[in-house]
This record gives sequence, C-alpha cells and structure tokens, in this order.
Amino acid sequence: MLLIKNAHILPIVGEELNNGCLLIDEGKIAAIGAEIAPPEGSDVIDAEGRLVTPGCIDAHCHVGLDNEAMGWEGADFNEMVDPITPQMRAIDSINPLDQGLADAVAGGVTTACTGPGSANVVGGTFAVIKLHGKRVDKMVLKDPAAMKCAFGENPKGCYGKNGGKAPMTRMGTAALLRELLFKARRYYEDKTAGKDPAFDMKLEAMLPVIAGEIPLKCHCHRADDILTAVRIAKEFGLRATLDHCTDGELIADELAEEGFPVFIGPTLGHKSKIELANKSFTTPGVLNRAGLLVSIITDAPVIPLRYLPMCAGLAVNSGLDIKEAWKAITINPAISLGVEDRVGSLEVGKDADVVVWTADPLANIGGEAYITIINGQVVYHR
Repeated sequence: MLLIKNAHILPIVGEELNNGCLLIDEGKIAAIGAEIAPPEGSDVIDAEGRLVTPGCIDAHCHVGLDNEAMGWEGADFNEMVDPITPQMRAIDSINPLDQGLADAVAGGVTTACTGPGSANVVGGTFAVIKLHGKRVDKMVLKDPAAMKCAFGENPKGCYGKNGGKAPMTRMGTAALLRELLFKARRYYEDKTAGKDPAFDMKLEAMLPVIAGEIPLKCHCHRADDILTAVRIAKEFGLRATLDHCTDGELIADELAEEGFPVFIGPTLGHKSKIELANKSFTTPGVLNRAGLLVSIITDAPVIPLRYLPMCAGLAVNSGLDIKEAWKAITINPAISLGVEDRVGSLEVGKDADVVVWTADPLANIGGEAYITIINGQVVYHR
C-alpha cells in the first residue's frame, strides 16, 4: 500500500481537497479523504501541500512510433506505399524504450493514444497505452482504440504532389475513404448474415469501425476538411473524433450542432504549413464554451509529450477556464477514448495513475512533476 498525505488533491471529478490523503492498494485508488491513517506496512509520501492530480492523458500523438533521436530508423509511423492501409497496427511499431515515453512521465503524462501518422488516407489503428514499461503488450489500455484517417494537405502531398497518384485532390481523398467504407460495410453485412466473403485483411481491420466499436480518428485542420470528416462519418453512421481541428474556432457553431469530440493541437510552435494559418490557443476555450468535449493534444513528437500541461496552461492564458483546461488533459480525453472507467480522474477503484506537482503547471510556467505514479508504482521522482 502507498499513502499520499498532506496533499492538495484535485480529483477532476468531485470535490477538491485542500489538505487530504489518497490511499493506493494493488495499483488502484483505494480511498480519498481528509484524513486516512496509514495501514500497517504501507509506504507514505508526504506531499507537503503540493498539488496532486490524475496523470495527464494525450488523445493524439505518435510517441513510440516516431522515435526521439533516431532519424529514419526510428520513423515507424507512416507506411507510405499505399494510401489505404487500415491493416497497420500501432502496437507493432511502438518502441517502449523511446526516450519520448520517459520524458512524458517526467512531465506528468501517464497515458497516451498513439499511432500512425497522416500520410495515408487511412493509416491504421491507434492504441491507448500507459507510458511506462518494457513490453507494449503489458502497457496497453485499449487496442484498437481508433482508426486513423487523414484529410487535406498530408495525403495530397504524399501521393498527388510527390508520387503522382491518387489522391491528388480533396475529392480524391474523400472518394478513396468512401470506397473503403462501402466495401467494409458490405463485408460486414455479409459476415453478420452468415455468408463467407473472401478474406480481406484491410476489410477485416475496418470491422470495428463499421460496428461502431471504435471511431474514425480524423486528421483535419482546415474548416472544409473538418466538415468533410463530419459529412462522411454521418453518411456511414460512424463514430468519429476531429483531431487537430485547427479551424474549429471559425465553425464553432456548426461543430456544436454535430457534437463530435474535438482534439486541439499541436498549437505550440510556428505555423509550418498552409493549413495551420489559423492555429491559436484561443480555440480550446471557444470550442469549450460552444459546448463541445475538448481535449488538448501535442501530436508528439511535434510538441514533446512532456509539454502537454504547458499547452493547457497556454490555453488558460488565452481564455480557457483553468478547471476546463485540467479536464482537457485528463477526463475529457479519457471519455473520448473510452477509457474513463480506468483513468482520467482520482476516484476510488480507478487505476492509481497520480502526479504530485512542484506547482500547478497550468498556472505556473515552472510547475512540473515531482513524483509520477503509474498503476500504483512510483516511476519518476524528481
């Protein structure tokens, strides 16, 4: 057992405790209260008044697939031989020993949804993993978690501009995605009707999407691309998340009508391509006030994963309520990823993924993780 005492506990869900205790037993949160006597034989951490929160969660990144300091050898996130590759699986590329994971833990980030990049129209499945371990199979929280698809500049640039093949236009991107969805729906209907269609690896990979078990994870920056993602998701009755959503502020009223979860970022850094012309830290606040479920993302390694709390703090500085900003890097991504029963808040019975901070990182630029705990084990101590 592990007891954290004298802590300023921000559970995200439930009442804040200015001076409380949190008890961990067998990797789970066993109790939270003003006073908890340390059970016999338990270890005790005196937080000395420091802020304690759930571990932060990034809903969209490529950590472990686009490895730190490895160049071409570590770039295992885009299979750029075919614009349609739904059969690719993140877990077959994730390197648990990528330095980006250790850096994330040192930054108070304990869970991430990571997977293929956006070169392909359909790139493969993402997985939700805990960010500490040696073997990805033991780190997985949810797999598959989502099917990556991409709109706009990236697939056009990879194939039309550089390869001289489809998609050369946004029409081409949408057409390729629709063709796959039509085929996958027919394949699904044949299988559920007891027929025996010829095995197709790509269509097998799409079955969880058609069945509504996982969402399309839609890479979309420009306003028209965001709404094309919405159009196709509604056309096929699919779940979807709108990832990056750079122009979301321009169409907040339209997105509010639809209600799809939005993942905002990467916002830190320069505007490296045309689609990023309108990127701004005001976007999370605008979309939150429009009633949308907002998560803030790093797209790591575009922004190193450890700076996720800082990105939330910069959104606070641009108008997002600080409580909503904490939700945007904890419970909101957990809900959007379908893992809120395990992570995203400090509640009895949930996984003991806990961070003791030197100072509130959303209010203090120097605030950073003092102690990071994953599954009840201290994995980082400053």
